[in-house]
Amino acid sequence: MKVAVIDFGMGNLRSVAKALEHVATNARVRVTDDKAIIRQADRVVFPGQGAARDCMAALRRRELAEAVIDAAAAKPFLGICMGLQVLLRHSAENGGTGLLGIIAGDVARLPGGVDAAGGKVKVPHIGWSRVGQTAAHPLWGGIADGAWFYFAHSYFVRPARAGAQSGETRYGQTFTAALARDNLFATQFHPEKSARDGLRLLQNFIEWKV
Repeated sequence: MKVAVIDFGMGNLRSVAKALEHVATNARVRVTDDKAIIRQADRVVFPGQGAARDCMAALRRRELAEAVIDAAAAKPFLGICMGLQVLLRHSAENGGTGLLGIIAGDVARLPGGVDAAGGKVKVPHIGWSRVGQTAAHPLWGGIADGAWFYFAHSYFVRPARAGAQSGETRYGQTFTAALARDNLFATQFHPEKSARDGLRLLQNFIEWKV
C-alpha cells in the first residue's frame, strides 16, 4: 500500500508520517509535493497548520490544489486540522479567504470569553477535549464516544449540511470536530498527537474499505 502525506510546506508532516508508519508497517508512507506520487497513492493524508490564506497561497504556489481536489474525490482521504478547514468554501480569517470548496460551508473564528460554567475560554484552543461521535463511521471503530483528542486551532468549520458532521467538541460552544463524506474523512483535532485513540483512528484509516 502507498500512502501519500501531502507536503505544501505547512504542517507537522513528520509526526503524521511517523504515526502512520507505526500503524501501517506494511505500507510505504511518502511525504511529498509530487503530484504524480499523490495521484498514484492508494490513500492520501492532508495535514496542515497555520493561516488559511497562507495555506491556500502555498497550495497554489506548489500547484497542489487540483491534486488535493482530485484525491478527495477518488480515494480514501484524511484531512487534519488546516487540512480540514481548507476543504470548505470560505474562511473568515484575514478578512475573508476563499478555500477549495470541496465541502459546502465556511470557517469561523472561535469566540473567546467565558463559558456557561463561568470558565475562561482562551483562543487558540490548545489541548485535550472530548469528541462526541455524531454519526457512525469506520474510522471511529474501537474508539469510545467522548474519547479525548488533542486540538490546536483558532477557527472551526461550519458545514452547510448537518449530515456531513461525524464528530463534535465542546469548547466554549459546540463545534464540528470531524466531517465525513463518501471516501473523505477530516478532523479538526490532531490524531498523530492524540495517543492511543489517535493511533487507532489512523489505523482505521489505513484499513478503511471505501
